[in-house]
Amino acid sequence: MRKLRLREMKYSTSPARYQIHTGLQHSIIRPQQPNCLPLDQVTLPQKLQEAGYSTHMVGKWHLGFYRKECLPTRRGFDTFLGSLTGNVDYYTYDNCDGPGVCGFDLHEGENVAWGLSGQYSTMLYAQRASHILASHSPRRPLFLYIAFQAVHTPLQSPREYLYRYRTMGNVARRKYAAMVTCMDEAVRNITWALKRYGFYNNSIIIFSSDNGGQTFSGGSNWPLRGRKGTYWEGGVRGLGFVHSPLLKRKRRTSRALVHITDWYPTLVGLGGGTTSAADGLDGYDVWPAISEGRASPRTEILHNIDPLYNHARHGSLEGGFGIWNTAVQAAIRVGEWKLLTGDPGYGDWIPPQTLAAFPGSWWNLERMASTRQAVWLFNITADPYEREDLAGQRPDVVRALLARLVDYNRTAIPVRYPAENPRAHPDFNGGAWGPWATEEEGEEEEGRARGFSRGRRKKKCKICKLRSFFRKLNTRLMSHRI
Repeated sequence: MRKLRLREMKYSTSPARYQIHTGLQHSIIRPQQPNCLPLDQVTLPQKLQEAGYSTHMVGKWHLGFYRKECLPTRRGFDTFLGSLTGNVDYYTYDNCDGPGVCGFDLHEGENVAWGLSGQYSTMLYAQRASHILASHSPRRPLFLYIAFQAVHTPLQSPREYLYRYRTMGNVARRKYAAMVTCMDEAVRNITWALKRYGFYNNSIIIFSSDNGGQTFSGGSNWPLRGRKGTYWEGGVRGLGFVHSPLLKRKRRTSRALVHITDWYPTLVGLGGGTTSAADGLDGYDVWPAISEGRASPRTEILHNIDPLYNHARHGSLEGGFGIWNTAVQAAIRVGEWKLLTGDPGYGDWIPPQTLAAFPGSWWNLERMASTRQAVWLFNITADPYEREDLAGQRPDVVRALLARLVDYNRTAIPVRYPAENPRAHPDFNGGAWGPWATEEEGEEEEGRARGFSRGRRKKKCKICKLRSFFRKLNTRLMSHRI
């Protein structure tokens, strides 16, 4: 089989497993946490290396870095240029994880790239991608993963792109549009490089968002419900495209059910590698669905089960037919049905922020804050906007989907969400974010991470309640950034 050249932009390279099968089902990996993608799980670039590919990563990692074994160059990439944390300045590459906890975060390989500061990240990453293509032989298989920082906060863009949208009244929306345009040009330049250096005719280009838009920071999911960080369709639906001369059916819109875990077996198969049931994957090979328009092999999606998220006040085991505690945050789709339990997150339908001053009266037009509900059911095919809750009318479907949540939860591994460690402070690492634990300390922290349990949530001392309050407050404030 002739080796394909695979180019991916903006999606995870982690194993094809649901969050509950990685231990990362709660929140994100914070910069000061001794946590990362479990080291015993094989990543996509590692699989492609086994198949003979050169593998390169450019952009945002955000899968943990507290020990060197967690770094991109130890998880399957031959080269890496980008940031390790999840939120950096586009020019200075500084990232603050709280007052006074700030550090530089741009790395080349396993070294801090101080000399590259000052260059806008979207342009820097596109230039590096073009350089990789220019220096690589098109006769050798190549996997290039580009995780653009755009359009994540902070909203920053070169002035020349902002000028194009000077008539747009809302400032956040104007900056967002400028950032999108700059990223579009970066994708165009990389595609041009594929053609110039002889890769294009045997390449597959995949572009995908990693979550819904952040409506407080210029993004819009209208008319979908919710925003980034929620389990509503506005938070979990991604959009993107697959572009390749190798597609059998081109210029069409696919409505096949596809989940992020499907990219792993799909690309491993395209690259000449193999996967088996022993790998414990949750993904499917969806290339026939994408290329030929066949039916997707996927019939359901577990969006997530997060046992540590704030339990819904009105959820209960009784409300879940005695088989599922509906206070637990969870969401699942089976066929045309979608079930949500617990607190799915802000469930508003938020109009695009086009006005200079977004009026509160307009914002409140479609607020749906139901404080006495913990179960929702939607026919997501007929009602993708999640406006007609059918939980009361179809208890049979609710019970069936709750049973699927129970089945999935039996296979979940313990949550990995360890306490932050002050040794991670950039001041102890020359002013930059980077690995801080020794191999022995790393093994100890791995054990602590596996031992983290909901027992921590049950402390009832006054200081524990205060800590819980400020942790929840910080989560709400940080949700604007993550």
